[in-house]
Amino acid sequence: MLKLILYVICLPLVVYSVDSINLNQIFKKNKTYQARVFYVILVLSISYLLTNFIYDFYNFNLT
Repeated sequence: MLKLILYVICLPLVVYSVDSINLNQIFKKNKTYQARVFYVILVLSISYLLTNFIYDFYNFNLT
């Protein structure tokens, strides 16, 4: 249950922070679909890593 709460908290934070990066300059013109797929994969992976880091850090302090 704690991990679910962490995902709900971390996902919007990661979306907010990745939104500040100008990804339009990285991709070729007329490749919007690939850019959107990359954006979603990037956001999900960073939020997964952040959630697991916080969860492991929390569990480490309990033991």
